[in-house]
Amino acid sequence: MPTNPPGGLGHVPVAVYSCAATSTDLGESEERGRYHADARHWQVAGVWSARASSLPLMERPGWQAFTAALSAGMIRGVVVSGLTHVAAGAAQFAGLGVLLRDRGGFLADASSGTPTRRTPGQARRRHDIADAASGWFTQQDTYEEGVS
Repeated sequence: MPTNPPGGLGHVPVAVYSCAATSTDLGESEERGRYHADARHWQVAGVWSARASSLPLMERPGWQAFTAALSAGMIRGVVVSGLTHVAAGAAQFAGLGVLLRDRGGFLADASSGTPTRRTPGQARRRHDIADAASGWFTQQDTYEEGVS
């Protein structure tokens, strides 16, 4: 099992879990969780979700699948796009984090980082800028100064 700390970078297998009323909200929550994991170079090994319901967290099939994967050592932690997906408040969220740490895992809240939506052109431009900053020039028509 990986030994990276919960806040650190590394190839740590995690799950993304969300609970929302609509499939659109579930998709956005999953995207936010994946973005959070990708920013830390964590490998998303599973995605579980549940429709918003009155079932307690521990009785939701998606959460039970996550805890089974954690117990089996398949994943190291869970990323949620907001504490309301798994808890009624901050104190309950903190308590859940302690429970998961006792089981050798961690709980990460991705609500602070919202994925930026970019068009393919914007993504390509950012890639070109990063290449240029590192000394790679991908454009064929790039001219050096003073060369005729």
